[in-house]
Amino acid sequence: MLNKVANLGGLFAQKSEHPLADARELRKVLAELPKDNAFKTLDEIAGWLESLAGVAEFPADRLYEVLQQFEEAAAPHLKRLSQEYFYTARLSKSEEKRLWSINYGFWTLLADAYERCLQAVSDKPRAGELAKSALPLLTVRLIIALGRKLKWEQFHYGPLSGELWRRLGAALLAAEAADAGGKAVALPGRSGMSTPVQEYQKVMLFQAASLDSLLPVEIEVAERLIAHFLPGFVYTEKVLVDSVYWSDLTLAQPPQRLARMPARAQATQRFIKPGPAHAEMLTMLDSLERGGDVPAEISLGAAYPAKLLIRVLRHLTAYLAPVPPQRQHDRHRVKHRMSVLHGLVNAFVVFSGEFGGRPAGLQMESWVVENVSRGGFGALLSSIPGEWLRVGALIAMQPEGGDNWLVGVIRRCHRETENDARVGIQVLARQAVSVELRIRSASSYAAAAGVPALLLQDGNAADELRVVLPPATFDLRESLEYAEAGRRVSLTPLALIEQTGDYEVGRYRRSVSG
Repeated sequence: MLNKVANLGGLFAQKSEHPLADARELRKVLAELPKDNAFKTLDEIAGWLESLAGVAEFPADRLYEVLQQFEEAAAPHLKRLSQEYFYTARLSKSEEKRLWSINYGFWTLLADAYERCLQAVSDKPRAGELAKSALPLLTVRLIIALGRKLKWEQFHYGPLSGELWRRLGAALLAAEAADAGGKAVALPGRSGMSTPVQEYQKVMLFQAASLDSLLPVEIEVAERLIAHFLPGFVYTEKVLVDSVYWSDLTLAQPPQRLARMPARAQATQRFIKPGPAHAEMLTMLDSLERGGDVPAEISLGAAYPAKLLIRVLRHLTAYLAPVPPQRQHDRHRVKHRMSVLHGLVNAFVVFSGEFGGRPAGLQMESWVVENVSRGGFGALLSSIPGEWLRVGALIAMQPEGGDNWLVGVIRRCHRETENDARVGIQVLARQAVSVELRIRSASSYAAAAGVPALLLQDGNAADELRVVLPPATFDLRESLEYAEAGRRVSLTPLALIEQTGDYEVGRYRRSVSG
């Protein structure tokens, strides 16, 4: 990954000078970076960062200057590729991995290099060392780089490294030791000022918000909303009666919910409670639900549909609340296997009943169910399947030894390792029927093209049905029909419940004629 200028570090490690030690050479390298090829530009910058990692005698003050200029040169290209990652419909597995790797790799290399600079800060700097006055900006940049690395790990739903939190804590402790934790600094290309403490708070809240049930674009929006509402959260060095989350700057563990007090008080512990921020988020949520606009002062980086913003705000107001959500249903530990098929097409086949209980030719996954509740399952995957595994994926499930299939949606996904993952599955229905729907206004019922759909039979209000449809099918202006036992059943649209790039779930009123 990111192997531009491979072996360059080893080459220059044996010499006293690296090309980038010369200011003119750095200017030349920056000037020659491609302007219209984000992948190539970031690959070249990553190559130079890799080469610097192998040069032990490179002066830290010069290294810090080089890193800042590379970070600023990379910024527009990182933004472009991030947008491609979020907004391109149905990325292939290889393209998704390429976009993810170039972003994650850049922030990994940059954070490592900034940490090297931090180790060279001195009260009385000698040649090649950094003065203590560099600490506020250096630690802000380092915490941001580590936070970006954490965010890209979250886009892949883990595995999340506990060691990352020790590194974040060490950066903040270094700033605080120099009385620079609250020192505000400006970053090129960004509006406003920030401090090392504020950047740490953002990352702490990002982790505390339990974002593993959101899609990557929703995680991006959540991060920006957290930054906007940050001043309303209360961050303390001593526990308060209504503190909700805590962390220890010396421990290799993420922030924890304060279900009970830490074993003993430590000077390195930090605590957060929602404070006024929670009411402010609720106010914005209420405004959006009533059809209001996003306040002009909130920078989201792009225009987003109201439904997406509402979903993210509902999540944040739940998990960053004075009392975070408790589990709705009790979990019961079990250990059995479950066959899994993904997607509406496969589900349509198994619920049609035309090919038997386990249709041949369909590629089934075998997952281990670890716990079950009234709302769904928790499952372990010993090998991560293809590119379809993500939050929001529709699946059909059949417990081992049973002959019934269930319809579910993946609501949480967390990678334990590169090959193993745990998922949380919401059961949409325990009974479903495959049908071909037609638009009711079609002039010839028999000639109209059918739309494959699943009718969810349980969990509905009286005279209503939830229907799983192909994407871009639901329309409040169009009623649908299907044949049942020689009669026509009419479905009048009521509301769109869920919408993804792969399927939609609509709510309809059911009536029978003929």
